[in-house]
Amino acid sequence: MARGHTGKEHLLRRAGFGASQEELARFDDMSTFGAIQHVLDYEQQPDEVDSRIGNPTYAAITARDGFSPNLNIDHARQRWLFRMLHTTRPLQEKMALFWHNHFATAYSKIAGTVGGAQATRMMALKPGELPGPQGQIELFRSMALGSFRDLLVEVAKDPAMLVWLDGRLNTRQRPQENFGREIMELFTFGIGNYTEQDVYAAARVFTGWNLRQVNRGAGDRDSYYEFFFNANQHDTSAKTFTFPIYRGGGSTIPARAASDGMQDGIDFITALATHPETARRLARRLWAFFVSETVEPDASVVHDAATVYLQSGTEIRSLVHYMLRSREFLNPGSWYTRYSWPVEFVVRAVKEVGWSGFSVDALRAPTAAMGQVLFEPPDVNGWELGQGWFSTGAMLARMNFAATLAANQRLNLAQKAADAASSPDSMLEFFLDRLSPAPYEEGARRELAAYLEASGAWTGSAAQLRVKAPGLTRLIVGSSEYQLV
Repeated sequence: MARGHTGKEHLLRRAGFGASQEELARFDDMSTFGAIQHVLDYEQQPDEVDSRIGNPTYAAITARDGFSPNLNIDHARQRWLFRMLHTTRPLQEKMALFWHNHFATAYSKIAGTVGGAQATRMMALKPGELPGPQGQIELFRSMALGSFRDLLVEVAKDPAMLVWLDGRLNTRQRPQENFGREIMELFTFGIGNYTEQDVYAAARVFTGWNLRQVNRGAGDRDSYYEFFFNANQHDTSAKTFTFPIYRGGGSTIPARAASDGMQDGIDFITALATHPETARRLARRLWAFFVSETVEPDASVVHDAATVYLQSGTEIRSLVHYMLRSREFLNPGSWYTRYSWPVEFVVRAVKEVGWSGFSVDALRAPTAAMGQVLFEPPDVNGWELGQGWFSTGAMLARMNFAATLAANQRLNLAQKAADAASSPDSMLEFFLDRLSPAPYEEGARRELAAYLEASGAWTGSAAQLRVKAPGLTRLIVGSSEYQLV
């Protein structure tokens, strides 16, 4: 059986970014369920991937004047791509990507408000490397599988979010509605479950959840922005909603002293996180992310997954555990039923093709051409997923990237294929196994074989391998079958 057609490969494409053959070998002695548990329990693996940056056995980064991923957004993008490519905690990075889309926040608006270096800090600062709060992506990474309720609280206090949705301007005299609306519409239970009255009440809940600058004038390395609760700007009056806030059914957050005003937001967030429709919505989103974009989940699956989430106290780990161990996830009929995001596509391709002499910086322009720039979702709704990734131009960009990567790795590919050079069939099997595309229809498979036999008889010579190995790689990685995970 080709390696792309086993349960563990399927797991690593969905709960990670695919796997090189060397990475896959680490799972040889595990059952599929053992591999699932290993991926879920990623905290048992050391988080030392950043220390490998600059090591010549890994992909390179490109930084002419020093690597500054906490202050330079393009360097931050390279660091994240490097982590996706080389981490031993693939699910952690995959969930960080999921939350980046769910809580879509764009660097460009933040940079326009506080400047590029401060915006990069807000989006990507690694804890301890510079003073100030961790960047938003580090928040998603650290709380990837934790309590959704706790994550919502931290997102409401996140400096990048406070700029992105204007929480920094939310005062009792002029309540700012953007965050209050989006936490209901996009982050939790969705349209149809709230009214404009609720939006105004939510805005008042978060009055005083503001932002301040520390060490102003000290320079970008020492100055930073942080959340602070400005009690003087909090609306202390009661706030009434059209849905329950408290377990007893009460829908009014009582009037409180300004000094206790943060509890308004905590009560509101808890109500949203534990709302049954939030549970169902998260279940459907995680189904599409891990199980299938082409098959809707049964109502019973959504119900059971939502129940798991609520009974666990909003723990995302329990919900992901349910998805990865479900019979639908493990059913081969669900494999290759999800369209790869651009960053998933390029990282998987580099893992499977090779990275010798390759810099992750070379991934930034192609993914942009495919429709995705890390730290720059198009709007609060995030990216258009599924078939939305595949405009004519975006697919051409994927095919061009396949050609560029194959050409870059041509000598490595020829060397790796030498042991399979006895016949065109063995060559084709070798690359289908190495690259793990979705199964080809017979006609498409014949065309791949015909490419190997074109331009003269097959000899398996070194010269022939230098042409055919990268050529076949380009055809496979650029094919429609490879765009599915």
